[in-house]
Amino acid sequence: MTQGFTDVVYLTEEGLQKIKEELAYLKGPKREELAIKLQTAIAQGDLKENADYHAAKEEQGFVDGRIKDLEDSLRRAKIIQDVGPADKVRVGHTVTVLELDEDDEYEVTYTIVGAHEADPSNGRISNESPIGRAILGAKKGQTVSVQTPGGTIQLRIQKIA
Repeated sequence: MTQGFTDVVYLTEEGLQKIKEELAYLKGPKREELAIKLQTAIAQGDLKENADYHAAKEEQGFVDGRIKDLEDSLRRAKIIQDVGPADKVRVGHTVTVLELDEDDEYEVTYTIVGAHEADPSNGRISNESPIGRAILGAKKGQTVSVQTPGGTIQLRIQKIA
């Protein structure tokens, strides 16, 4: 799913703070470091064949792009606070699902977060991920189908908190 400029970026207070910290670092110390690299490279002369200059300009482009992305995310940020009743899955809820495999059944617990804070190895999945999209709005006891890169899986909602 591609995000348009009007889409909400869901963040916890912690996630919001991390974005603000990264933005402050990129706009302050990182830009200063790049300015020094550029000054040093320019002092070497002949910019056409100056690898240090071209590398610094490329890095500057990446940093400027990241700053724009972070500022855009902050403009569209919605803080996950009161996620509402646990009658159906919403962003911010922790959900235990039973994966119904042909050979086995096993429980997995996910916390639904915004894309900036997703960390699947720690059970934090994005509301934009295939599983996140499939279980949003589902109720306890409901079974949903999820199309994943490995094929279609069935998940039964066991617990919503």
